[in-house]
Amino acid sequence: MTKAPGKAFRAGISIVELMDLFPTEDAAREWFEAIYWPDGVRCGHCGGARVRPVASGKPMPHWCSDCRKYFSVKTGTVMEGSNLPLRKWAIGIYLCLTSLKSVSSMKLHRDLKIGQKAAWFMLHRLREAWAENGDGSLLGGPVEADETYVGGRRANKPWKKRKELEGRGAVDMTPVVGVKDRDTGQVAARAIERTDAATLQGFVRDHAEPGATLYTDEAAAYVGLGRDFDHETVNHSASEYVRGEVHIQGMEALWSMFKRAHKGTFHKISPKHLNRYVQEFAGKHNIRNADTLAQMTLMVLALSGRRLRYRDLIADNGLPSGARS
Repeated sequence: MTKAPGKAFRAGISIVELMDLFPTEDAAREWFEAIYWPDGVRCGHCGGARVRPVASGKPMPHWCSDCRKYFSVKTGTVMEGSNLPLRKWAIGIYLCLTSLKSVSSMKLHRDLKIGQKAAWFMLHRLREAWAENGDGSLLGGPVEADETYVGGRRANKPWKKRKELEGRGAVDMTPVVGVKDRDTGQVAARAIERTDAATLQGFVRDHAEPGATLYTDEAAAYVGLGRDFDHETVNHSASEYVRGEVHIQGMEALWSMFKRAHKGTFHKISPKHLNRYVQEFAGKHNIRNADTLAQMTLMVLALSGRRLRYRDLIADNGLPSGARS
Protein backbone atom coordinates (compact mmCIF):
# COMPACT_ATOMS: atom_id res chain seq x y z
CA MET A 1 0.00 0.00 0.00
CA THR A 2 1.34 3.46 -0.90
CA LYS A 3 1.85 5.68 2.08
CA ALA A 4 -0.53 8.63 2.07
CA PRO A 5 1.03 12.09 1.83
CA GLY A 6 1.24 14.47 4.75
CA LYS A 7 0.31 13.50 8.28
CA ALA A 8 -1.86 10.55 7.26
CA PHE A 9 -1.67 9.10 10.78
CA ARG A 10 -3.94 11.88 12.02
CA ALA A 11 -7.69 11.33 12.13
CA GLY A 12 -9.13 14.28 10.25
CA ILE A 13 -12.70 15.48 9.88
CA SER A 14 -14.24 16.17 6.49
CA ILE A 15 -16.69 19.00 5.86
CA VAL A 16 -19.49 16.42 5.63
CA GLU A 17 -18.47 14.90 8.97
CA LEU A 18 -18.28 18.39 10.49
CA MET A 19 -21.87 19.12 9.45
CA ASP A 20 -22.95 15.76 10.86
CA LEU A 21 -21.20 16.63 14.13
CA PHE A 22 -22.92 20.03 14.38
CA PRO A 23 -26.24 19.65 12.54
CA THR A 24 -28.04 22.04 14.91
CA GLU A 25 -27.33 24.73 17.48
CA ASP A 26 -28.32 22.30 20.25
CA ALA A 27 -25.71 19.80 19.03
CA ALA A 28 -23.03 22.49 19.13
CA ARG A 29 -24.11 23.61 22.60
CA GLU A 30 -23.96 20.03 23.90
CA TRP A 31 -20.45 19.65 22.45
CA PHE A 32 -19.17 22.78 24.20
CA GLU A 33 -20.91 21.80 27.43
CA ALA A 34 -19.32 18.33 27.37
CA ILE A 35 -15.89 19.97 27.12
CA TYR A 36 -16.38 22.68 29.73
CA TRP A 37 -18.68 20.78 32.11
CA PRO A 38 -17.70 17.07 31.99
CA ASP A 39 -18.94 16.58 35.58
CA GLY A 40 -22.08 18.67 35.37
CA VAL A 41 -23.00 22.31 34.90
CA ARG A 42 -20.77 24.83 36.65
CA CYS A 43 -21.24 28.56 36.97
CA GLY A 44 -19.08 30.47 34.52
CA HIS A 45 -18.78 33.34 36.99
CA CYS A 46 -17.83 31.69 40.28
CA GLY A 47 -17.45 28.00 39.43
CA GLY A 48 -20.26 27.03 41.78
CA ALA A 49 -22.25 23.82 41.33
CA ARG A 50 -25.51 25.06 42.90
CA VAL A 51 -27.14 25.89 39.60
CA ARG A 52 -30.55 25.42 38.05
CA PRO A 53 -31.92 25.78 34.54
CA VAL A 54 -33.94 28.83 33.59
CA ALA A 55 -37.31 27.73 32.28
CA SER A 56 -37.48 30.27 29.46
CA GLY A 57 -33.76 30.17 28.75
CA LYS A 58 -33.71 33.97 28.95
CA PRO A 59 -31.63 35.97 29.49
CA MET A 60 -29.36 32.96 30.03
CA PRO A 61 -30.18 29.23 30.26
CA HIS A 62 -28.69 28.78 33.77
CA TRP A 63 -28.89 30.48 37.17
CA CYS A 64 -26.26 30.23 39.93
CA SER A 65 -27.57 30.20 43.50
CA ASP A 66 -24.10 31.00 44.88
CA CYS A 67 -23.28 34.24 43.05
CA ARG A 68 -26.90 34.85 41.96
CA LYS A 69 -26.07 35.42 38.31
CA TYR A 70 -27.31 34.08 35.00
CA PHE A 71 -24.80 32.32 32.76
CA SER A 72 -24.34 30.14 29.70
CA VAL A 73 -21.60 27.88 28.38
CA LYS A 74 -20.05 30.99 26.80
CA THR A 75 -19.64 32.72 30.17
CA GLY A 76 -16.04 32.84 31.34
CA THR A 77 -14.64 32.23 27.85
CA VAL A 78 -13.65 34.43 24.92
CA MET A 79 -17.13 33.79 23.52
CA GLU A 80 -18.75 35.66 26.40
CA GLY A 81 -20.83 38.56 25.16
CA SER A 82 -20.95 37.19 21.61
CA ASN A 83 -24.28 36.97 19.83
CA LEU A 84 -22.91 34.50 17.30
CA PRO A 85 -24.41 31.00 17.54
CA LEU A 86 -22.24 28.28 19.06
CA ARG A 87 -22.54 26.32 15.82
CA LYS A 88 -20.74 29.12 13.97
CA TRP A 89 -18.09 29.25 16.68
CA ALA A 90 -17.48 25.50 16.30
CA ILE A 91 -17.20 25.75 12.52
CA GLY A 92 -14.92 28.79 12.83
CA ILE A 93 -12.63 26.82 15.14
CA TYR A 94 -12.50 23.98 12.60
CA LEU A 95 -11.67 26.31 9.71
CA CYS A 96 -8.97 28.09 11.70
CA LEU A 97 -7.30 24.83 12.71
CA THR A 98 -7.52 22.95 9.44
CA SER A 99 -6.38 25.76 7.14
CA LEU A 100 -2.61 25.29 6.89
CA LYS A 101 -2.05 28.98 6.22
CA SER A 102 -4.94 30.00 8.49
CA VAL A 103 -8.14 31.66 7.31
CA SER A 104 -8.83 35.29 6.48
CA SER A 105 -11.68 37.29 7.95
CA MET A 106 -13.11 37.72 4.45
CA LYS A 107 -13.31 33.96 3.91
CA LEU A 108 -14.81 33.42 7.35
CA HIS A 109 -17.31 36.20 6.63
CA ARG A 110 -18.44 34.37 3.49
CA ASP A 111 -18.36 30.83 4.92
CA LEU A 112 -20.27 31.67 8.12
CA LYS A 113 -22.53 34.37 6.64
CA ILE A 114 -21.49 36.90 9.28
CA GLY A 115 -20.13 40.42 8.95
CA GLN A 116 -16.47 40.85 8.06
CA LYS A 117 -15.84 42.82 11.24
CA ALA A 118 -17.50 40.08 13.29
CA ALA A 119 -15.33 37.48 11.53
CA TRP A 120 -12.17 39.52 12.20
CA PHE A 121 -13.12 39.83 15.87
CA MET A 122 -13.90 36.10 16.10
CA LEU A 123 -10.50 35.16 14.69
CA HIS A 124 -8.68 37.42 17.14
CA ARG A 125 -10.65 35.96 20.02
CA LEU A 126 -9.76 32.47 18.85
CA ARG A 127 -6.08 33.52 18.79
CA GLU A 128 -6.35 34.13 22.51
CA ALA A 129 -6.07 30.33 22.83
CA TRP A 130 -2.44 30.69 21.76
CA ALA A 131 -1.59 33.74 23.87
CA GLU A 132 1.09 31.68 25.59
CA ASN A 133 2.43 29.00 23.26
CA GLY A 134 3.96 25.96 24.90
CA ASP A 135 3.30 24.60 28.38
CA GLY A 136 5.90 26.74 30.11
CA SER A 137 8.50 23.98 30.37
CA LEU A 138 12.03 24.63 29.12
CA LEU A 139 13.12 23.02 25.87
CA GLY A 140 15.74 20.31 26.41
CA GLY A 141 17.27 20.48 22.97
CA PRO A 142 18.84 20.38 20.62
CA VAL A 143 17.30 23.84 20.26
CA GLU A 144 17.26 26.04 17.18
CA ALA A 145 16.90 29.80 17.65
CA ASP A 146 16.33 32.35 14.91
CA GLU A 147 14.78 35.72 14.24
CA THR A 148 13.04 37.07 11.16
CA TYR A 149 11.40 40.27 9.98
CA VAL A 150 7.78 40.71 8.92
CA GLY A 151 6.34 43.61 6.97
CA GLY A 152 6.33 45.40 3.65
CA ARG A 153 9.32 45.54 1.36
CA ARG A 154 11.09 48.84 0.81
CA ALA A 155 10.94 48.37 -2.99
CA ASN A 156 7.14 48.27 -2.80
CA LYS A 157 6.84 51.52 -0.87
CA PRO A 158 6.21 54.95 -2.42
CA TRP A 159 9.33 56.86 -3.47
CA LYS A 160 8.99 59.37 -0.59
CA LYS A 161 8.75 56.56 1.98
CA ARG A 162 11.75 54.77 0.46
CA LYS A 163 13.82 57.95 0.81
CA GLU A 164 12.83 58.22 4.48
CA LEU A 165 13.93 54.64 5.09
CA GLU A 166 17.12 54.78 3.05
CA GLY A 167 20.02 53.22 4.89
CA ARG A 168 17.89 52.04 7.81
CA GLY A 169 18.08 48.29 7.19
CA ALA A 170 15.02 46.36 8.35
CA VAL A 171 13.75 48.91 10.85
CA ASP A 172 10.62 49.44 8.75
CA MET A 173 9.72 45.81 9.49
CA THR A 174 8.79 44.08 12.76
CA PRO A 175 11.16 41.46 14.17
CA VAL A 176 9.98 38.08 15.43
CA VAL A 177 12.07 35.58 17.42
CA GLY A 178 11.50 31.87 17.91
CA VAL A 179 13.00 28.66 19.24
CA LYS A 180 12.33 25.03 18.32
CA ASP A 181 13.15 21.81 20.16
CA ARG A 182 14.23 19.24 17.57
CA ASP A 183 13.37 16.25 19.74
CA THR A 184 9.80 17.24 20.62
CA GLY A 185 9.07 19.58 17.72
CA GLN A 186 7.73 22.18 20.17
CA VAL A 187 8.21 25.83 19.30
CA ALA A 188 7.82 29.18 21.03
CA ALA A 189 7.78 32.51 19.22
CA ARG A 190 6.80 36.12 19.71
CA ALA A 191 7.02 39.53 18.10
CA ILE A 192 9.66 41.78 19.64
CA GLU A 193 10.63 45.43 19.43
CA ARG A 194 14.34 45.03 18.74
CA THR A 195 16.92 42.37 17.93
CA ASP A 196 19.64 43.38 20.36
CA ALA A 197 21.56 40.87 22.46
CA ALA A 198 19.52 41.48 25.61
CA THR A 199 16.24 40.70 23.83
CA LEU A 200 17.33 37.69 21.76
CA GLN A 201 19.47 36.08 24.46
CA GLY A 202 16.80 36.74 27.06
CA PHE A 203 14.21 34.96 24.94
CA VAL A 204 16.49 31.94 24.42
CA ARG A 205 17.27 31.70 28.15
CA ASP A 206 13.57 31.94 28.98
CA HIS A 207 12.76 28.92 26.80
CA ALA A 208 15.80 26.60 26.66
CA GLU A 209 17.32 24.52 29.43
CA PRO A 210 20.80 25.60 30.55
CA GLY A 211 23.41 23.33 29.02
CA ALA A 212 21.23 22.36 26.05
CA THR A 213 22.76 22.17 22.58
CA LEU A 214 21.86 25.42 20.84
CA TYR A 215 22.08 26.26 17.14
CA THR A 216 21.82 29.81 15.76
CA ASP A 217 23.19 31.79 12.85
CA GLU A 218 26.28 33.97 13.20
CA ALA A 219 24.42 37.15 14.29
CA ALA A 220 26.41 39.12 16.86
CA ALA A 221 23.38 39.33 19.14
CA TYR A 222 23.77 35.62 19.96
CA VAL A 223 27.43 35.96 21.02
CA GLY A 224 27.72 35.09 24.71
CA LEU A 225 25.16 32.28 24.77
CA GLY A 226 28.06 29.83 24.92
CA ARG A 227 28.30 30.56 28.64
CA ASP A 228 24.95 28.85 29.24
CA PHE A 229 24.58 26.50 26.28
CA ASP A 230 26.55 24.22 23.98
CA HIS A 231 26.33 26.89 21.28
CA GLU A 232 27.21 26.32 17.64
CA THR A 233 26.50 28.57 14.66
CA VAL A 234 26.15 28.47 10.89
CA ASN A 235 27.59 31.33 8.87
CA HIS A 236 24.80 32.50 6.56
CA SER A 237 26.86 35.47 5.37
CA ALA A 238 29.33 32.95 3.89
CA SER A 239 26.47 30.95 2.29
CA GLU A 240 26.77 28.22 4.92
CA TYR A 241 23.34 26.88 5.84
CA VAL A 242 24.01 23.31 7.00
CA ARG A 243 27.10 21.85 8.63
CA GLY A 244 26.26 18.34 9.77
CA GLU A 245 23.70 18.73 12.58
CA VAL A 246 24.36 22.46 12.82
CA HIS A 247 21.51 24.36 11.13
CA ILE A 248 18.33 26.28 11.93
CA GLN A 249 16.17 24.94 9.11
CA GLY A 250 13.37 23.93 11.47
CA MET A 251 12.81 27.52 12.52
CA GLU A 252 13.27 28.75 8.96
CA ALA A 253 10.53 26.36 7.82
CA LEU A 254 8.14 27.89 10.37
CA TRP A 255 9.02 31.41 9.23
CA SER A 256 8.48 30.36 5.61
CA MET A 257 5.00 29.02 6.37
CA PHE A 258 4.10 32.14 8.34
CA LYS A 259 5.27 34.47 5.58
CA ARG A 260 3.33 32.56 2.94
CA ALA A 261 0.23 33.05 5.10
CA HIS A 262 1.11 36.72 5.52
CA LYS A 263 1.26 37.30 1.77
CA GLY A 264 -1.30 34.74 0.60
CA THR A 265 -4.00 34.73 3.30
CA PHE A 266 -3.84 37.95 5.30
CA HIS A 267 -2.01 40.18 2.75
CA LYS A 268 -1.34 42.75 5.46
CA ILE A 269 -0.68 42.35 9.19
CA SER A 270 -0.28 45.48 11.28
CA PRO A 271 2.57 45.52 13.82
CA LYS A 272 -0.11 46.20 16.42
CA HIS A 273 -1.58 42.71 16.02
CA LEU A 274 1.39 40.81 14.60
CA ASN A 275 2.10 38.93 17.81
CA ARG A 276 -1.38 37.39 17.81
CA TYR A 277 -0.74 35.89 14.37
CA VAL A 278 2.70 34.65 15.41
CA GLN A 279 1.20 33.00 18.50
CA GLU A 280 -1.45 31.31 16.35
CA PHE A 281 1.11 29.67 14.07
CA ALA A 282 3.36 28.61 16.95
CA GLY A 283 0.41 27.24 18.93
CA LYS A 284 -1.03 25.28 16.01
CA HIS A 285 2.42 23.92 15.19
CA ASN A 286 2.66 22.48 18.71
CA ILE A 287 -0.51 20.39 18.33
CA ARG A 288 -0.19 19.56 14.63
CA ASN A 289 0.19 15.81 15.25
CA ALA A 290 -3.09 15.51 17.17
CA ASP A 291 -6.34 14.37 15.53
CA THR A 292 -8.55 17.21 14.29
CA LEU A 293 -11.23 16.68 16.93
CA ALA A 294 -8.55 16.58 19.64
CA GLN A 295 -7.12 19.84 18.32
CA MET A 296 -10.55 21.44 18.44
CA THR A 297 -11.07 20.25 22.00
CA LEU A 298 -7.66 21.56 23.09
CA MET A 299 -8.43 24.91 21.53
CA VAL A 300 -11.84 25.17 23.20
CA LEU A 301 -10.28 24.38 26.59
CA ALA A 302 -7.65 27.06 26.02
CA LEU A 303 -10.39 29.64 25.37
CA SER A 304 -11.73 29.24 28.91
CA GLY A 305 -10.77 31.86 31.45
CA ARG A 306 -9.94 34.41 28.76
CA ARG A 307 -11.77 37.52 27.65
CA LEU A 308 -11.13 39.90 24.79
CA ARG A 309 -13.42 42.86 24.30
CA TYR A 310 -13.53 44.65 20.98
CA ARG A 311 -12.64 47.99 22.53
CA ASP A 312 -9.55 46.42 24.09
CA LEU A 313 -8.57 44.71 20.84
CA ILE A 314 -8.54 47.94 18.86
CA ALA A 315 -6.97 49.96 21.67
CA ASP A 316 -4.07 47.83 22.91
CA ASN A 317 -0.81 47.06 21.15
CA GLY A 318 -1.77 43.50 20.24
CA LEU A 319 0.86 41.91 22.47
CA PRO A 320 -0.21 39.54 25.24
CA SER A 321 1.17 40.02 28.72
CA GLY A 322 4.92 39.46 28.80
CA ALA A 323 5.34 39.79 25.03
CA ARG A 324 6.98 43.20 25.15
CA SER A 325 10.74 43.32 24.94
